[in-house]
Amino acid sequence: MFGEDRIAEQLAQTREMLSQAVATPGAQAEPIVTEASEGRIQVTMGTDGRFERIKMTRSALRDGPEALIEQLTLALNDAIDQRSAQTAAPAPAVDMAELNERAARLQDASVRQFQEMSTAIGDLMGRLDARR
Repeated sequence: MFGEDRIAEQLAQTREMLSQAVATPGAQAEPIVTEASEGRIQVTMGTDGRFERIKMTRSALRDGPEALIEQLTLALNDAIDQRSAQTAAPAPAVDMAELNERAARLQDASVRQFQEMSTAIGDLMGRLDARR
């Protein structure tokens, strides 16, 4: 008979494969914080890849617009480079044919087990009716 433990094991394996399949490639787990101009400019890139915050001291502003733009560009590009490095690794490929085959086996086994249960319940009900 196809036992409850075996169904739980197969479901766990299938869920594991699905979790790998739906993992979002290119996701970053933590915000990225970069600095430029000796820490006077700080850039924070959120986990969604968008810039959340740009912070700078007054002394960074005093360096003039060209220096400010140059240093800000360095901090932004550093954040983009770090994000690219974090998200460049390809996600593990899931064999969808194998996943489908496992799901089909699990479904077939479950149907057989429910048929056996239904037959056993029907037999029991028949015996109970016969005793009346």
